[in-house]
Amino acid sequence: QMQLVESGGGLVQPGGSLRLSCAPSGSIFNLITMSWYRQAPGKQREMVATITSGGSTTYAGSVKGRFTISRVSATNTMYLQMNGLKPEDTAVYYCNARAVLRLGEYEDDYWGQGTQVSVSS
Repeated sequence: QMQLVESGGGLVQPGGSLRLSCAPSGSIFNLITMSWYRQAPGKQREMVATITSGGSTTYAGSVKGRFTISRVSATNTMYLQMNGLKPEDTAVYYCNARAVLRLGEYEDDYWGQGTQVSVSS
């Protein structure tokens, strides 16, 4: 079973920056995509950014130009650099990986435990 360990959340003032990281552990046959999702109180979980195994990226419109997703291929560690943070970015941020763990198995989604990001003055 793969585990995703997140770190980097915290409290920051509007306009500030944070960097989240997500490190997968366990054996992986094929890591298809890695993504960041977030969930604010009373709202549904939403996709923030996705990066494919080939390095292609997709962003939610609300974060485009402010957030950057990246991944280190050697370790599969994923990062989310968040600049120009706004109060509406306040949420629990979750790491997601879509992967096949063993040859012959189906792909599945795996989730981290979540890390709180709070943007407030």
